[in-house]
Amino acid sequence: MKIYSYNGRCNVSGRNVRIIREQMKLSQDQLAARMQVQGVPLTQKAVSRIETGERVVADYELMLLAKALNTSVTVLLDP
Repeated sequence: MKIYSYNGRCNVSGRNVRIIREQMKLSQDQLAARMQVQGVPLTQKAVSRIETGERVVADYELMLLAKALNTSVTVLLDP
């Protein structure tokens, strides 16, 4: 499967994930733990790769990231 990038990134949500995570004073490990509780086996490294745009975010992961960060998918996708 070919992975396309947009402005050199594999996702558009990573920057907002980082901003909101930092506003909530959560570490990448803590966000990964919140995702794991929801059944998504995400590691700190995966969170880092999402935030830097190196990793694709699946639709179900985006939905659960929004839930873990107490926000909406729309906010995470806002450029």
